[in-house]
Amino acid sequence: MPERPLDGVKVVSFEHALAGPLTTEILGSYGAEVVRVETGTRLDWHRQAGPFVGNVSLPNRSACYLFVNSSKRAITLNLRLPKGLELAKKLVKWADVVVENFAGGVMARMGLGYDDLCKVKPDIIMLSAGIFGQTGPYAHVKGHGGPLTALTGFPQLTGFPGQEPQFPGFVLTDFVAPRANVLAIVAALDYKRRTGKGQYLDASQFESAVHMLTLMILEYKANGREMVGMGNRCGYAAPHGVYRCAGENRWCAIAIFTDAEWNAFRRAMGDPEWAAQPRFQTVAGRLRNEDELDTLVEQWTSLRQAEDVMRLLQESGVPAGVVQTGADLDHDPQLAYRGFYRKLDHPDGIGAFTYSGMPARMSRTNYEITRAPMMGEDNEYVYTRILNMSDEEFVQSLANGLFD
Repeated sequence: MPERPLDGVKVVSFEHALAGPLTTEILGSYGAEVVRVETGTRLDWHRQAGPFVGNVSLPNRSACYLFVNSSKRAITLNLRLPKGLELAKKLVKWADVVVENFAGGVMARMGLGYDDLCKVKPDIIMLSAGIFGQTGPYAHVKGHGGPLTALTGFPQLTGFPGQEPQFPGFVLTDFVAPRANVLAIVAALDYKRRTGKGQYLDASQFESAVHMLTLMILEYKANGREMVGMGNRCGYAAPHGVYRCAGENRWCAIAIFTDAEWNAFRRAMGDPEWAAQPRFQTVAGRLRNEDELDTLVEQWTSLRQAEDVMRLLQESGVPAGVVQTGADLDHDPQLAYRGFYRKLDHPDGIGAFTYSGMPARMSRTNYEITRAPMMGEDNEYVYTRILNMSDEEFVQSLANGLFD
């Protein structure tokens, strides 16, 4: 296999839910050796969340867990025991990077805060990916992406005019923050390569996501205006919306920003008489008559298949895309051509499971996705080969509940 950009980097993760695991999944796919530390005494709630493969509710069969835990090893360790804490620190001594995403102060109270780890390995890089970061009035508040998404302000912009704030459909913060986390870790690795020094990265999921609201913040700061939900519309483009197409619940998004795109759209529609009216010839005019314009556009799209609308408009230079379902994505030709989805076989009766690809393809290196591990699957490998525990000590530790 070609060399990957993070080959040789060693990561230990104390993580749960989504933001931490997705961070280390990306690192692992690009070559880092990731060891995830879990415990059976307090299961990651993603292992307990459905849907479950085959509708069998078991920790190893959670699709939520499998989806964000590829390309890493998994061990179990009881950190409540002194020996467990000792082994955790041995892992840190082996590692280059430690990742955790518990609430602020949790790792320090366990004896695994940054100051503690520096005593074990002075040049360690540690990233804490808590909800609110490690300082401030909310630092020690526990939570997850649901209420955090509300705090960022996204729901204020979601939905149609006159509606109450709408949840945007998924926990945006859990998908935004890991990308920022990975970039911070790569930058820290580069700094360590140049200086020999590690560092502590206090990554707030809240702050990572707020950057996505830059326009909303600037509008308020500059003009004192609070932006609210506009449905699918845009203040400087028309038509700009999601239009009903032929068939049950089929839609196509169309976004026209310039008069040149509008003229191309007219030609694609066969240049209907209504489209030549003077009030539709400029962006400003189309915005003033947007309700009627949307009705006329949908009269055209509703007679055609969504895929046909998209194909015709894209070939004409007009931005358009089918509103795809999960089934559509499974057969998307663009994703298929680039090999985005990877089917990997699992033990324990799970069979083939489909994983999404990584955020970027690199021209000189590659990435590789390996299946998510079963709980504690790599205990023997990590403890006996990485930490050099004897077979006798490993068996005794197992009997003593150290790996619970």
